[in-house]
Amino acid sequence: MTFATSVQVRFADVDPAGIVFYPRYFEMLNAVVEDWFAQDLGMSFKQLHLVDHIGVPTVKLEVTFLSPSELGDILTITITPDQVGRSSCTFNALFSGDGRDRLRLEVVLVCMDMATQRSRPWPESVRRGMLAALATA
Repeated sequence: MTFATSVQVRFADVDPAGIVFYPRYFEMLNAVVEDWFAQDLGMSFKQLHLVDHIGVPTVKLEVTFLSPSELGDILTITITPDQVGRSSCTFNALFSGDGRDRLRLEVVLVCMDMATQRSRPWPESVRRGMLAALATA
């Protein structure tokens, strides 16, 4: 199952040319990943990071910029899992709005023990949610 949410392009997101300054897309993506974990996978970043001491760093990020986004645009961002491993998850993300795809990404997250800074298995409930999303994608 695809996770989807919408964001509005704000004044702070655009550069003097009036289009989204590309690093802002990565901030938007991170916020959507945080929402995905809390809303669909059942574990907030607060629980993961501050209580369980688990990080979820991005270890691969492949991006294709397709069309610019401007101040005031409403973008729909979707996350679709592609592969789920013991301690990693590959997903595709798509930013779209007003009938145009704006940005396409392939992302790999790794579940990391923050104390040792080494990979560790996903919490079972998170992995189960990822696999369920993968099965319906």
